[in-house]
Amino acid sequence: MRPISIVILGGGFGGLAAANELRENLTQDTRITIIDKKDWFMMDLVKLWIINGTREFEPSKRQLENVTKKGIEFVNEDVLKIDPVNRSVRTKYRQFHYDFLILALGVELAPDQIPGLKENGFILYDINDVPKIRDTIRQMKSGKIVMAITGLPYKCPPAPFEAALLIRSVLEETGASDSVQIDFYSPTPITLPAGGPQVSEEIFQILKSKKIEFLGNHKTIAVEPNKIKFENGEANFDILISVPPHKVPSVVVESGFAENGKFVLVDKTCKTKHDRVYAIGDVNQIMVTDKIAVPKAGIFAEAEGITVAKNIISQIKNELETSAFDGKGGCFLETGKGTAGYLQVDMFATPDPLTQLKSASAEHFAEKEKFEQERLKKWL
Repeated sequence: MRPISIVILGGGFGGLAAANELRENLTQDTRITIIDKKDWFMMDLVKLWIINGTREFEPSKRQLENVTKKGIEFVNEDVLKIDPVNRSVRTKYRQFHYDFLILALGVELAPDQIPGLKENGFILYDINDVPKIRDTIRQMKSGKIVMAITGLPYKCPPAPFEAALLIRSVLEETGASDSVQIDFYSPTPITLPAGGPQVSEEIFQILKSKKIEFLGNHKTIAVEPNKIKFENGEANFDILISVPPHKVPSVVVESGFAENGKFVLVDKTCKTKHDRVYAIGDVNQIMVTDKIAVPKAGIFAEAEGITVAKNIISQIKNELETSAFDGKGGCFLETGKGTAGYLQVDMFATPDPLTQLKSASAEHFAEKEKFEQERLKKWL
């Protein structure tokens, strides 16, 4: 009798959390395989620390190969096809058969959806652009920085605001802050719709206190040299730093999981429409209300990964599946100079999601650093 095979596509927050939970609770004759086209893992929050000069990329990443020490297989290949009917996954060089499949492929950045976006500015979430942002900001003496969210939904909802605050902090260090204007454009009317009006107002006031102007209801349609165009106007800039549109990985669309190119719609169990196939993290969409979905954040991907792992373990052990993603979590809002606020979230609270922003402190920043180190140690 062949061993049970669990295949996890993606070695990010969700994939690593699921793999570790499975390995800790199943015997070694259960085969657990992570497949990822990248051979390394690094939390996106580190990109902010690269911008403010406190981190470098190379020492911050961890090799995904490290999971093999725990009895988890790692395959460093691109996934080309998922066949849920025959329960198989094809990579460039081989085919894998699975009993359970976890889609944890995240999102892909799609700056090409906005004409001129990539050619005329920096992409905040692109690891290749992050050091360039750092160096450019440090050399800046005067002028105007435009930060723009150009597509919805996007991952790590507070991150663009953290970036703006950290950039202001760097400019204060270099002495150029009084000569540099920072304008922040978003297609949404308030800073953080998933956080609700009160938290959004609090973030707005934090930005205002650092002379960062938030301009809502600005949908980006094109970018030209030193000019960003919106449906309702345009703005000049010396430096543009954008959050680009995101898209579902093409293999997920081509395999029939994402209808009309939308994210994979699942409920709190993260089950897809296919038997024994789950979607967790940024690749999925869990609706809270008709208009609000669970935000794309690492903490939620981790919780969803553990939820799915528990239900797979229950099935293998012929126990009842009782786990559901509870929508609880939180993320840090770094504000500069070694301080951070903490955004506590209960997405499934009734009648509306419950959010609370705890004020910035050195303690919260220390917790953010601990958050990273604890997971790296546990997973890799």
